[in-house]
Amino acid sequence: MISSSVHKDLQYYKFCTYGFLKNLRFFEPFLYLFFLEKGLSYLQIGTLITIREILRNILEIPTGMLSDILGRRRTMVASFLFYIISFLVFYLTSTYGLFVVAMLFYGFGDAFRTGTHKAMIFEYLRIHGWEREKVNYYGHTRSWSQTGSAVSSLLAAGIIFYSGSYASVFLFSSIPYFLDLILMISYPRILDGPVKKTTWHDIWLSFRDIFMVIVRSLREKRTVKALSNIALYSGYFRVIKDYYQPVLATLAGGLAMHIHGMQHKQLTALLVGGMYFILYLGTSGASRNAGRFSDRTGSLPVFLNRSLVAGLSLVLFAGIFFMFHPPWYWLVIIPFTMIYLLENIRRPVGVGYVSEIFPPGILATVLSTESQVRSLFAAILAPVTGFLIDKYGVAAGLVAVSLFLMILTPLVRLKRS
Repeated sequence: MISSSVHKDLQYYKFCTYGFLKNLRFFEPFLYLFFLEKGLSYLQIGTLITIREILRNILEIPTGMLSDILGRRRTMVASFLFYIISFLVFYLTSTYGLFVVAMLFYGFGDAFRTGTHKAMIFEYLRIHGWEREKVNYYGHTRSWSQTGSAVSSLLAAGIIFYSGSYASVFLFSSIPYFLDLILMISYPRILDGPVKKTTWHDIWLSFRDIFMVIVRSLREKRTVKALSNIALYSGYFRVIKDYYQPVLATLAGGLAMHIHGMQHKQLTALLVGGMYFILYLGTSGASRNAGRFSDRTGSLPVFLNRSLVAGLSLVLFAGIFFMFHPPWYWLVIIPFTMIYLLENIRRPVGVGYVSEIFPPGILATVLSTESQVRSLFAAILAPVTGFLIDKYGVAAGLVAVSLFLMILTPLVRLKRS
């Protein structure tokens, strides 16, 4: 039985503050609109996402191992430095080639961060004997991340409304990331894990030992299915979630015909910022209550199976509603909102399930492996989705990819534990 309460001490609030600051990505609700304004096609946008995901995919396991070997705080500090460089390149440039450079730095940042902070949380719970709280504890910290996203949306809308530029949000995003870098330095050393002075030979032996443990674990069908089940929806979510932006921009265009005295970009900023604020408040509550949702099914695998099918169905309906004309066109907001809510319930449950079937000593590496599988799915699906949307439109593209993934779901179905 999973505990429904969590212990709240100073480190708990540091974990929550980290998540809040990390998600002050002012550019996120407007990323696709920024790219479209710069003249990029959906296929080019898809290739940028693929570059990010492939780089993350290549570096995921090595950086996860480095965090387990050299210390998790150090890898997290490096991550935030890469992010800040990425934001500044995005802000200062306007060409596809330089966007590739910025995305490479962003990919480095993601690779060094992903899985590492979650491992620090679970290490803290293990040290204090609070492992039974893992789903709810991680859900609470993730809810603060979503609250950060909600606040970020409103602030980003204000920045764009007054500056008239989508690019300015990248400059402002570097501020909370610098604060998170300072916060990471204040984490207790014990969360670095069993770090010791090593030679390069020792590091190689540690890489080899950890890699062999993962290989042995991945020989089990149950393990492969678990990682694939969790990563399939999350990977697709990474690809399709930002298509909500051009959808809202289209809605803003319709409203602009009836509201005088306001430019289209200003109205888009207000609508996108407002909708994402409401959306992220909802995902914050969803993350906080992830344990309750999973408890109702009586089994983490059962919940993951059902929520995977539900999530892909929602994307399918989003595509169908996008085909409608006003006022029915507004119905697309409903499935897109539920897609976000579901992902933020699935993530804490999925992470909790993974932590149950892998040894705790290599948890950072395993969580990075899961993220790598997720990145692989996203890397494949991003250009395919972008190409289909360029050729046939947003609605047809979402419907086609969702139907294909629904056909694959029996291959990653988990057995009741």
